[in-house]
Amino acid sequence: MDPVLLVIAAVVALAVVLFVAYEYRIRQPDMLVLYEAKGQLAVRGGWLYPRHFSLALKRTTSPIQLTVQAAAVGNLGVSVKLAGSVAPALKHLPALVRVGGWNGEVVARAAAETCILLESLVKEYAERREIAAITSTGLVEYLNQRAGQVEEKFGVELVSLVVQSLSATDSEIADALRQQEQARLLEQTELLNNQARVSAAKAKYQADEEIAGLDHALELKKADLKKELLEKEAALSQQRVEDELSRSRLRLAFEREELEILKDNPELLVLTPQAARLAEASQGLKNARTVISLTPQDLAHGSELFALFQNLLEKALDKKND
Repeated sequence: MDPVLLVIAAVVALAVVLFVAYEYRIRQPDMLVLYEAKGQLAVRGGWLYPRHFSLALKRTTSPIQLTVQAAAVGNLGVSVKLAGSVAPALKHLPALVRVGGWNGEVVARAAAETCILLESLVKEYAERREIAAITSTGLVEYLNQRAGQVEEKFGVELVSLVVQSLSATDSEIADALRQQEQARLLEQTELLNNQARVSAAKAKYQADEEIAGLDHALELKKADLKKELLEKEAALSQQRVEDELSRSRLRLAFEREELEILKDNPELLVLTPQAARLAEASQGLKNARTVISLTPQDLAHGSELFALFQNLLEKALDKKND
C-alpha cells in the first residue's frame, strides 16, 4: 500500500477521534439531555451526546426564596417569606426553553420567573382576605393549587414550598394578632382540658358501672352456687334419711323374725344378747338377785340339779333353826 495513503488514513482517523473527543460527552445518570428534531424538543437516551447540538440539564432541584410585601383587606400590610425548590417539568420542556433560553442557566431563569408569579399569587391571596384569616397553611394550599400555572408558563414544577414567616408589617397589629392567637390557643387548650376531664369522668363512670355489673354477676353466681350446694346437701340428707329408714326397716324385720323364733323356742331366751347384758348389769347392783329359770325336766326327781337344790335348802333350814 502507498505510504502516502497510509499517512492520510491515519491523519483522517486521528481527526475523527479528536472530533469525537471534542464534540461528544458522556451523559451522567442525573442529567437530562435535550435536542431539537423536526422543530420539536426531545430527550436523548444514549450515553453519548454532541454537546453543540444538545442541551444538558441537571435533574437536581434549584432553590427559590423570596419575601413578599402584600396588603390584606383594609390595606393592612403583611410580610411573607417563602422558600422552596423547583425542577424541570418533563411534560413542559418547550416552555422551559422558551423562558430560559438554550443554555445551562435555563432552570435558574425559569426559577426567577417563578418567583415573580408566586409573588403575584401571594398578593392575590392576601387582598381577598382579612389579615386575621391569612394563615401559612392556607397560603401554601392556595399556591399548590396553582402549581399547574407554573409548569405551563415556565416549564418547571414546584418540588417543595413552605412559608418561613408570616406577620403583619405594623407592630401593633402584629401584637394584637399575637395576643388573639394566644387567647385562641389558651381557649383551645382549656377546651381540650375540659374534654379530657369529661372523657376521664366518662371512662371512670363506665369502669365503675362495669365493675358494679361484674360484682352483681359475681353475687348472682355465688347465689346460684350456694343454691346448688344447698340442693345437693338436701339431696344428700334425704338420701341419708332414706338409707337410715331402710336400715331401720331391715333391723325391725330382723327383730320380728327373731321374736318369732324366740316365741316358738322360749328356751333360747337365755342365749340372747339382751339376757347376757341384763345379767352383766345386775352384777353391779346392790340388791341384785340372779333369777334362774329351769325347765320341768331340770327339776325332775333324781336329777343332779334337784339334788343340789335340795342340799342347799336343807343347809339353809338348819342354819335358820340354830
